[in-house]
Amino acid sequence: MAPKKQTQQRAVVEAAPDIVIITGLSGSGMSSATNAFEDLGYFCVDNLPITMLPTFARLVAASENEKGIERAALVIDIREGSLLADFPKQLEALRAAGLQVYVLFLEASDKVLQHRFSETRRPHPAQKGQVLSNSIRAERSAMKRIRSLADQIIDTSDHTVHTLRAHLVARFSPDKKGAPMRVQVLSFGHKYGSPTNLELMFDVRHLPNPHFVAELRRLSGHDSRVVKFLRAHAEVEETLNRFSDLLDYLLPLYKREGKSYVTVGIGCTGGRHRSVLIANALARRLRQAGFDAQAVHRDVRKDRKR
Repeated sequence: MAPKKQTQQRAVVEAAPDIVIITGLSGSGMSSATNAFEDLGYFCVDNLPITMLPTFARLVAASENEKGIERAALVIDIREGSLLADFPKQLEALRAAGLQVYVLFLEASDKVLQHRFSETRRPHPAQKGQVLSNSIRAERSAMKRIRSLADQIIDTSDHTVHTLRAHLVARFSPDKKGAPMRVQVLSFGHKYGSPTNLELMFDVRHLPNPHFVAELRRLSGHDSRVVKFLRAHAEVEETLNRFSDLLDYLLPLYKREGKSYVTVGIGCTGGRHRSVLIANALARRLRQAGFDAQAVHRDVRKDRKR
């Protein structure tokens, strides 16, 4: 059964779903996701009552002559309250009516959600007088059933507004014909934890470490002095060649299987020297090979004073 479901999901995304239901945890990026779908030409509705889904679906299912809505993205979240219990039944009814419905569930770690709410100083929708950590746990529990019905779950803990948008645009663009595969090469430090939502991850802690060279320690893998130091070691070029060869082989296979966006993680100890250089070099090679590739550096600015 599992392979069949994966095939169906891939077909829905490639054809652009009739309705995308954006749901998940408060603070996980649902507003940013909605903005991305608006940019893609989807008719977006925030907090549509679940009881209105059948009525709205008729507008989407209408023929072109009836001037119906071609594609829609709907936000359904904890604000629905007790009506959330009707979601499974309503979802089944939409699909039974022949509509392509894709459920996208966004979440993040408790620590990240608490930080985001603290930054914005907005009250959590499920707060109701309790402390924030308890509100987040209560919402996670309340949304558990909907999460189990999701076609895709995205942990946005390591996403910025921009990377989440790029991720969604690449996956849900109605017209992907001829578009190059998007590849994000993400450098990171293992000591800060491994990123989520990676298709591939390479470890470069086997390479010489500039951290132990006093004059290079405070620099980064962007600096020409660090680049010169690492490039002087034959294993750096060998590692790049082997990683490139593997990606040259794997990425076309990912595209054949319906993926239009791939994230490749490159990890070293602190995410400051080795992983940054390798990520930059790989992104350049991938662009030269015809991929839409960019290097993103999660931890390069951490511990700059050490």
